[in-house]
Amino acid sequence: MALRDHWFDVPLDHAAPGGETIRIYAREVVAADKVDDDNLPWLVFLQGGPGGKSPRPASATGWIGRAVKDFRVLLLDQRGTGRSTPVTHRTILRRGTPEEQAEYLAHFRADSIVADAELVRRALLGDGQWSVLGQSFGGYCALTYLSFAPGGLAGVYLTGGLAPIDASAEDVYELTYERVRQKNEAFHAAFPEDRARLEAIADHLRADEVRLPDGSPLSVRRLQALGLAFGARSGVPPIHYLLEEAFIDGPDGPELSDTFLHGVQEQLSLSRAPLFAVVHELCYAQGKATRWAAHRMRPDEFDPDASPLLFTGEMIYPWMFDDDPVLRPFRDAAHLLAERSDWPMLYDREALGRNEVPVAAALYTEDMYVEATFSERTAHAIRGLRVWKTNAYEHDGLRETDYVLDRLIRMARGEL
Repeated sequence: MALRDHWFDVPLDHAAPGGETIRIYAREVVAADKVDDDNLPWLVFLQGGPGGKSPRPASATGWIGRAVKDFRVLLLDQRGTGRSTPVTHRTILRRGTPEEQAEYLAHFRADSIVADAELVRRALLGDGQWSVLGQSFGGYCALTYLSFAPGGLAGVYLTGGLAPIDASAEDVYELTYERVRQKNEAFHAAFPEDRARLEAIADHLRADEVRLPDGSPLSVRRLQALGLAFGARSGVPPIHYLLEEAFIDGPDGPELSDTFLHGVQEQLSLSRAPLFAVVHELCYAQGKATRWAAHRMRPDEFDPDASPLLFTGEMIYPWMFDDDPVLRPFRDAAHLLAERSDWPMLYDREALGRNEVPVAAALYTEDMYVEATFSERTAHAIRGLRVWKTNAYEHDGLRETDYVLDRLIRMARGEL
């Protein structure tokens, strides 16, 4: 591979182009033998998240290896992530009051990311088009792109990113909790001995004050949040291994091991992507407030005192902004954003129904993060979309193999 850095100055608020600007970073990746090929089409990658930076490639393998066979790839760090004017628990303190912080953070949704991408496209290609590969939240962004700026697109590839374009946050979590319950059943079927281990850990946390290495409390409700990993096939075994090594015999009897506590902190801390928590429910905010929908919609069986204890999934709860040290600086702003109701639409159903851009999508039928019921509805709403439904992969199928992208490219070309 040959790599090249690109930097762009873009408006914080695209509705006020003469105001404050932020910097956007993107890394160009091209096969070493195609560096001088001026006819090579471009593919921009939109990472999942929200709040996730683009991959840092070490070799031309996996999906990137497949992509550079046909494209000049642009790995875009979405605003607030990676090297693109990052939003962290320290940088947010520069934004003033909670109201000023909330106003700033309101500009980190898919609509702003797409507007950034369009400025980048014009800077690099002029009037030329490029294709978009959207993974998970990146797929949500790609559908916003397809809704409001399809003229810049030569093609769209979606992996686990068929967003619920019409569903409210309440609709999303009503079905997602049921999917998470199924993932709990699958986990305990695979590792039946972990049921007793989990209950023993929960009993210990109820009886004793336990803190993680960063000094934050480990409660039962935080323990439950380990289930976020269940949406990726590669995320399941590490939770089992954590539970296996949870206890050691300390000087005063059984206690939680350093291995367990450090592992839990690594799983739970959002230090690398605080925007994930801040913007997560706002992905479903279109003309109404989300008001901590995941918290309000939580069934009683997911209560921390319920028996048997269930892991939760990709849910953000208001108490996380008290318990996680890197989220505390965002707490007041996050509450303000949860009550905000004047959110613009992220998708245009009529425009999607008139779509003329080639679109191919991988729909993972057992996806815990993006409910397949809504993805199927969205697939039917996009004119000309070719969809591949599969349970051969979980949500991280793109990361597991180059086959997923290869199949989508061939689908878009009409070869499958």
